[in-house]
Amino acid sequence: MKTIGVYTSGGDAPGMNACVRAVVRTAIFYGLKVKGIMRGYEGMIHNEIIDLERQSVANIIQRGGTFLKTARSKEFMTSEGRKKAYENLKKHNIDGLVCIGGNGSYTGANIFNEEFGMPCVGLPGTIDNDLFGTDFTIGYDTAINTALDSIDRIRDTAHSHERVFIVEVMGRDSGFIALDVAIAGGAEGALIPEDIEDWDKVIKHFNRPGKRKKSFSIIVVAEGDERGGALVLEKRLKELYPDLKIRSTILGHVQRGGSPSARDRILASRLGSEGVKALLDGKQSITVGIISNEVVYTSFEEAITGKKTVSKDMIELAEILAI
Repeated sequence: MKTIGVYTSGGDAPGMNACVRAVVRTAIFYGLKVKGIMRGYEGMIHNEIIDLERQSVANIIQRGGTFLKTARSKEFMTSEGRKKAYENLKKHNIDGLVCIGGNGSYTGANIFNEEFGMPCVGLPGTIDNDLFGTDFTIGYDTAINTALDSIDRIRDTAHSHERVFIVEVMGRDSGFIALDVAIAGGAEGALIPEDIEDWDKVIKHFNRPGKRKKSFSIIVVAEGDERGGALVLEKRLKELYPDLKIRSTILGHVQRGGSPSARDRILASRLGSEGVKALLDGKQSITVGIISNEVVYTSFEEAITGKKTVSKDMIELAEILAI
């Protein structure tokens, strides 16, 4: 293996730049050439492939987003699109790929390897922290700190105006962000996809004797909760408790941006370096993760189909602290 390609795919996450930086510098350390693939699979198809050197990744470790850009590619979902992508990679003499992204990115890389035998290693980059095979994903720590900062600010207004605030955070299929932010932010409830009793707990909170006399409350909801988002829950609570002053706030994509935290920079750097080493060791169709501070490898198939869920102990802790 003489030349590797690196790309970011799917949703952006703080720390992706730090990860690319580690991939490039580790590859150069071991005598490899590195190509950057712009806009993920879309760039592969349209031959948007550039040379990366030491200086190419200077002064990016502190930047959010991804300088390689990211995009979702419908064309790559076709065999014709993947053939174009493979031919472009071979034009650049690329022998292996490092994919930084989530489940959708892993799926594309896995199919690509099956069809063309292109070695590929996946690195977990998503703020949702819902990828199987690693304790934490790149961008998660920054996202929860960003959301927590917003909730702390909302709490000031909630207290001043004696209001109930419903705060919607990201988490289409998982409640990692919502649950951790609810605990760290002192919220009175967390509504997440993994807890089917979450709405009952919120109602119990407002019906608890003496509890409604409190001047304000914060309820955190994951965008993927089956009960609905912040606006739906605001309407339902107003119908049940017309005497309460209820407002909702949707944090949205602000959680994806910003300078990555120290923890995310270190995690991204470690994963990026280990991804290159995995390729050099002949590994392919695997993801690199860190569990209990140890580097682990998980097959694409297991990473894609495996289910990672929030801890029941953390759900219980959130309920206990909400009294």
